[in-house]
Amino acid sequence: MSQQLWTYPSSGPKSGSSYPGRRFAQIVKLKPEFVAEYKACHTAVWPEVLQQIKDCNIQDYSISHDPDTGILFASFKYVGKDYDGDMKKMRANPKVREWWRMTDGYQESLVPGATSSEAGEPGWWKPMEEVFYHL
Repeated sequence: MSQQLWTYPSSGPKSGSSYPGRRFAQIVKLKPEFVAEYKACHTAVWPEVLQQIKDCNIQDYSISHDPDTGILFASFKYVGKDYDGDMKKMRANPKVREWWRMTDGYQESLVPGATSSEAGEPGWWKPMEEVFYHL
């Protein structure tokens, strides 16, 4: 989850300005033999992982699956002021790293050179460019 995709700087809002957060969208491919396992683990995400997501200022996190292509589409909103720092906190959590090792095994990255979610750059999930948003 280390890609910065939209227009807000990684340092967050300037003082006195309204800051709605930054939206992120990413894709990865789910291996067809692991669809059931992937869905099952996401019906009971580990509490430590959910808490770390919250503590790292991530909200409205969702993952969708296209069974025809195997693509997983993730989207979330970052509402903090230090994205890079929050992602360092995320990577430092042993339970999050354990979760990533498990779920990476179910996936195939679409990013050339990516080796795992833990490895950092290049990111495991491929960032998507926002081309339209309407509130």
